[in-house]
Amino acid sequence: MEQYKDRIRKKYNEFTKRQKVVAKYFIDFPKEVAFQTAKQIGQACGASETTVIRLCYILEYSGFSELQKEIQSSLLEDTSSTNPIENFREMSHTLKDTNLIQYVIEQDNAYVKATLEDIDFKQYQMAVEKLINADNRIVLGFRSSYGPASWFMFALNIVVGNTTQYRGEIEDSNYLLSRVSKDTVVVAISFPRYVRETLSFVKAAKEKGACIIAITDDRLSPIGQYADILFRVIAPTPIPLKGITPTFSLLNLLVTSIAASDNPIVHKHMAGYDQHSSENYVFAIKGTKDVEVNLTEDEVSS
Repeated sequence: MEQYKDRIRKKYNEFTKRQKVVAKYFIDFPKEVAFQTAKQIGQACGASETTVIRLCYILEYSGFSELQKEIQSSLLEDTSSTNPIENFREMSHTLKDTNLIQYVIEQDNAYVKATLEDIDFKQYQMAVEKLINADNRIVLGFRSSYGPASWFMFALNIVVGNTTQYRGEIEDSNYLLSRVSKDTVVVAISFPRYVRETLSFVKAAKEKGACIIAITDDRLSPIGQYADILFRVIAPTPIPLKGITPTFSLLNLLVTSIAASDNPIVHKHMAGYDQHSSENYVFAIKGTKDVEVNLTEDEVSS
């Protein structure tokens, strides 16, 4: 139960500067908020008790006590009492004196575990269902997010099809947006430094009714307020380096879940894709020595 985080995320840009500080405190220190008074929270944030209570009203709660009860419930439902990243062993010597292979294994395992444990199961189920049933899918990500976006587009085309990657200047954004409707799913991957073009495309697609799935590092990141479904990658900065393994693990989870689905749309597409690949793939490797060129009938006749 993390409804308060979603409410904050969607309304964050409407807050005053002081309200943003209080809202960030709600998200970053839920254990403190669960047991502090509104006055104590205000003092911790350099704000007044009135600011805390007014923020609760803006978030559409009847008052601070209703928000506090929701946070208390979310903490009770949280089965993980510790953050694997916070508990990650501190290095007492320099990395050059460390077993780097073991170090990277432990590090990546910790970030993947934290990222996947942070997933809201209902949002995960909704994301898989939306990706399967969409009429078309658009994936985008720039700079460090370009690689994950490209792989995700490729993988989605294998398991469900009709997926396009928006690659910025080399694509016609007007054409892609003209195909966007309420039956479109846009998957946006965005990490610091956030690219303005990602936000612009997401805003335009949202206005046309598309379902936005955001994969980012913070619920309050620029694309967060436009997301219908948000997955957070948990890793220390710099995210483009430290967060690449959990990012791909998250994307792989979504692709694997679609492939494992009993939905006939998925079964039909994957069967057709497999058949098309075996009939028309240019190079078919038969063994370690023999390479056979397979041509379609049209290619043979020409």
